[in-house]
Amino acid sequence: MVVTQIREGSKVVIAAVSPAARAIGLAPGMAVTQARAQVPGLDIQPADPAGDLAELQRLALVAARRWSPLTALSGNDGLFIDITGTAHLFGGEAKMARRIVRLLARLGFTARIAVADTAGAAWALARYGRAEGGVAICPSGAQEEALALLPIAALRAEPAAIELLRRLGVERIGQLIAIPRAPLTRRFSAALVSRLDQALGRRDEPLDPVIPVEAIVVMQRFAEPIATAEVIEHWLGVLMPRLTTALAEAGLGARLVELVADRIDGVPQRLRIGLARPTRDAPHLLRLIVRRIEEIAPGFGIDALALHVRRADPLGAQPFAERLEERPTDLAPLVDALANRIGDRRLWRSQPVESDVPERSVAYLPPLDPPAQDTIKLKADDVRQLDRSPDLHPWHHRWPRPVRLLRRPEQLDHVIAELPDQPPRRFSWRGEMHKVVRADGPERVQGEWWKRTAEQHAVRDYFQVENEAGQRFWLFRRGDGVRAETGDLAWFMHGAFG
Repeated sequence: MVVTQIREGSKVVIAAVSPAARAIGLAPGMAVTQARAQVPGLDIQPADPAGDLAELQRLALVAARRWSPLTALSGNDGLFIDITGTAHLFGGEAKMARRIVRLLARLGFTARIAVADTAGAAWALARYGRAEGGVAICPSGAQEEALALLPIAALRAEPAAIELLRRLGVERIGQLIAIPRAPLTRRFSAALVSRLDQALGRRDEPLDPVIPVEAIVVMQRFAEPIATAEVIEHWLGVLMPRLTTALAEAGLGARLVELVADRIDGVPQRLRIGLARPTRDAPHLLRLIVRRIEEIAPGFGIDALALHVRRADPLGAQPFAERLEERPTDLAPLVDALANRIGDRRLWRSQPVESDVPERSVAYLPPLDPPAQDTIKLKADDVRQLDRSPDLHPWHHRWPRPVRLLRRPEQLDHVIAELPDQPPRRFSWRGEMHKVVRADGPERVQGEWWKRTAEQHAVRDYFQVENEAGQRFWLFRRGDGVRAETGDLAWFMHGAFG
């Protein structure tokens, strides 16, 4: 049984419950302490309202593209979908609703769908009505009969008005409908009467639909097929300003642009370029694509060229320096050129990580993204507040590390070395024998026993060695040479200097 918790003022309450937890009496709004006392061992996870809302917005965009263009958010847990004029495309209202429920179930979501003439009636039936298989269908014009037995809370009224009605003995919508409008409006706010009229269809309820972002694409078709690189480059020069103009109108900068060349034989040629930062620089984008024109196989000819923006980020006005010499160097064009030539996975920036184990003391970051600042806000009574010493850099200058570390240490063969603390005199690596003429070490590295129990006794002794050819390597022996539990005395190559 799983529940999520959220803080409301000074209280921590349940935000959502699983079906098993609801079956034993747990419900949203209940205090977490009460739930723990009622169900020992309850799995309580932190709620993520912002993430849930983002997922709901993504679902709304999918619904707007797939089921109806008039789709709006309904609070933080629902959607309004106006299926007027689209239900027949999916086999009718009931069949369409059941299909949506099954689709969401395959994606891991539990859904209840109600179909009614008004948004208010659909909202009430979906949350408080009886739904067979997760679907409730209200016949046209039968909102009053369908809502009569539902509680007042189904009208989306204010909690204060609902509580006052309960004190007066009005608990069902049917009882509220029977009250004359004039005294009801005088005693309560006009919002309650408005909600009732909207649910019954006596007053319109406008929706604020989500608007899917249209993909940015520019295209050029040709009366006669083109096949040469020069002609393709010419038309790319015509299309690129159109693309950057469309990006500027949308306030976006391209992060991924795809060139699609439609051949007359129906086999499209695709070419993608990625950008380290969002940009609308037409000459820069054109240079990146032109450098890779040779990857396009025109075949018997190309009858259309299209540039698609596959990914884009907001890009507003950029600040600039008053004098040209004060402008910082922008490495983004260089990074884009290298990444599109050798691949973005082969281009990165290193960030130091606090760790005693060498392969864990470095992390790979995108070449232009700033490194994350891991700042921990300490409480006023935290003893770490007393530490005034400056933070030590994870890579200490007295402990040099090689320029290149192997992805995984590689085991050495035919190693000759004296125990317990002498460097190797000779070793074989990748089928080649190396004779050591100079060495320095050992530098002992203990395992991170506080992180991994298996490294409680682990020891590595690192040596810097130089062979007859002047090559300098960084290798280590597993174990201290005295205690067997520290390692098996195997030797490994871990990196190279220079």
